[in-house]
Parts: sequence; structure tokens; C-alpha cells
Amino acid sequence: MTVDVSLGNKFRIFNDHGAPYIDLSGRKEEVSAQLDKVMSDEIEVAEDEAFFLHPGQLALAVTHESVTLPANIVGWLDGRSSLARLGLMVHVTAHRIDPGWSGRIVLEFYNSGRLPLALRPHMPIGALSFETLSGPAEKPYNKRADAKYKNQQGAVASRINEDDKEA
Repeated sequence: MTVDVSLGNKFRIFNDHGAPYIDLSGRKEEVSAQLDKVMSDEIEVAEDEAFFLHPGQLALAVTHESVTLPANIVGWLDGRSSLARLGLMVHVTAHRIDPGWSGRIVLEFYNSGRLPLALRPHMPIGALSFETLSGPAEKPYNKRADAKYKNQQGAVASRINEDDKEA
């Protein structure tokens, strides 16, 4: 079974020259400071306006729909083929939606085409497919202490700085 999802109206982009690089192996405080410098505040687009994604640009966005999965269902997000044929990658990586997860799905847009793309709230963006597990997950997302994106509603930036460096 699949369910179509549409684009919400919240986005984030990378600020040009906010930091010379992001040291992913650095101390949590340093990574957090670098992320604060490079990520924009959340951009909210009016319902009748467009967000323009330029060639070579990465942006975070959010689905219009909020999704809640029970502990025995895993979800998979796929972008629309028609959009990919224009150079739009809807979800650059991590297309799995864990059992027990709830919130709006953050999309990792990348324009690999040669022209800017006008993205509008509520436009069809992809589809979720679901797989029933043989039993409930041992640690569903909503019960995990290390879950960083519980109940997200906006275009939440990377929280890689919250990773346990010892794991």
C-alpha cells in the first residue's frame, strides 16, 4: 500500500559562507556552533508563493502531512519520478521511517538539474509505502532515548551534534 504525500510550507537552506567547513568528528559544542552558523532559520512560504531551489542547492523541507507509525510498521519514502526527471532529488538519503516514529517528514531536497525549480506548498512530492514487521520493534522510535527527531513539525536541521561519539 502507498500513500501520496505533498509538500509543506517550511524550508531551511545553508547560509553561504557561514563556516568554512563542518568538522563532523569535532566536539559536540564545536559541531553545534558550526551548524548554527550554516543553517538558516526556518523559512515559511505563503500558500500562494513558491520556494525556489537553485541548481546545486540543498534545502530541507517538510511534508504537509503528519505521519504516525505503530511499532510493527516501517515506512519508506520515495520521490516522484516526474520530479527526478527534472533533477529534483526529494530525499537524498535516509528514506526509512522507523516503527514508532511520529511527525512531519523532513525532506532533503537537492536540485541536480540546470534550472531553478519552483516548489509550492501542497504540490505532490512523493509516496510512502509500508511494510508490516513480523512483530513490534524492540525499540520503537518513540521509546528510544537517543531519538533526535521525535514529533518534528518543521524543517528540523541536522542534529548530528547530539550523536553519542562513543557509540
